[in-house]
Order: sequence, then C-alpha cells, then structure tokens
Amino acid sequence: MDLAERLERHLTAWLGAWPPAGGLSIVGSERRTRPGWDGKVYPVAGVATCAGAVLSVPPDVVDAARAAGDDLDAVGAALPALLRRPDAKFGRGVFRWCHELVAGDDPDAVWLPPDDERVPPWLAVFNGDVLVHLDEHGHYGAGVGRKRHDDWGHELSVATEEHLRGRGLARRLVAQAARRVADEGAVATYLHAVSNTASARVAEASGFPDTGWWILGLPVAS
Repeated sequence: MDLAERLERHLTAWLGAWPPAGGLSIVGSERRTRPGWDGKVYPVAGVATCAGAVLSVPPDVVDAARAAGDDLDAVGAALPALLRRPDAKFGRGVFRWCHELVAGDDPDAVWLPPDDERVPPWLAVFNGDVLVHLDEHGHYGAGVGRKRHDDWGHELSVATEEHLRGRGLARRLVAQAARRVADEGAVATYLHAVSNTASARVAEASGFPDTGWWILGLPVAS
C-alpha cells in the first residue's frame, strides 16, 4: 500500500468519510465523541482540499450543522454555539502529508519512550516513541513526537531548542520520523499555522509539500 492509499484510509477512519465529494460534506462520526490520541475529545475535525471539504462532527450535531449553511465559513461560525462552546473559534491551518520519504538521519538522535527522564515535558504527552536529539552530554536539544491517530496516520510535531536552530536538526528529525512511520505501515502528516514560515520550510525539506490542503477544527481546552 503506497503513502497516498494509507492517507485515504487514515482520513476515512479519522473523519468518517473521504475523499470530498465536491463542496462541503458534513458527516457524523463517533470519533468526535471519544477521546483522541491524548485522551481529549475533539468534537470537530476536517480537511479541505481544492476538490471540497469533509467536516466531521458528533452524530447528533450533523443536521443542525448542515442547516447552518452550505459553505465552510457559515458552518464554522455556527459550530461553537451548536457544540455549547461559545468562546471557541473555528479555525484552519496548513495540512501536509508525506509524499516522499527523504533520506538523511541525525546521527545524534535516538528513539525513546515518552516517559524517559531525558524527554522534555512537551514531548512526554505523545502516545508513541519520540525521536530526540541528544548532545554529547545526553541533554535534549530537539525532538519529534508522534500523534498516532490510528493505524494509518501519525501526525508529527517538531521543536528545536533556540541555540541549536538553523542547523537542519528539525528537517533531519522529521524525515527520519516519517520513515519510521512508513515502516510501521502508516503515513506521516504535518500541520502548522499559516504564519509559521519556519515550520513550513522544515516540512518542504522533509518531503511534505504544501498542496493547498487545510486542517479544520475548534481548539480544545487543556
């Protein structure tokens, strides 16, 4: 199964339907009522492409969401009230997925369980082994976590300590993690804010092109 087929399986399972049928498709999924990768419930999830968008909501909200309109802006504006979260704001970010497995490892990177004492707090929350760059003293400098949404899609998150930025660590770590994900039978995805140009550069260099896709959702409180 190639990476594109894995992505389709992931989005079908995660959203409840895929690919888009043109325009906006609002679907109900029990996944929006159950804990996600981190134990939190994400009541809205969606992906938009140039061919349309699939927006996944709890089954009991589908009819009201469809009645709110047939375009994403109208439905997005209605969702906070429909979900009884009036302070939340519907938003979108850049959605990328790994089109190409890029070679090149970080020789100082090791895979560690999230509860390893060398793993910083931000990485300790992930639900799979994390890839960590360690210096000669065994201290953390950069890392990648995996949000294992299901058997076919693992979302990557990367961060580098400020004094080590500009050395290509993030690029190598993301490429290395994407290959691990592929070896396990899944495809890596990568999300970032439109304004995060540094993250965009890392993604482009690691085999995750910007194809005009968007991730859709509501923020979830900590």
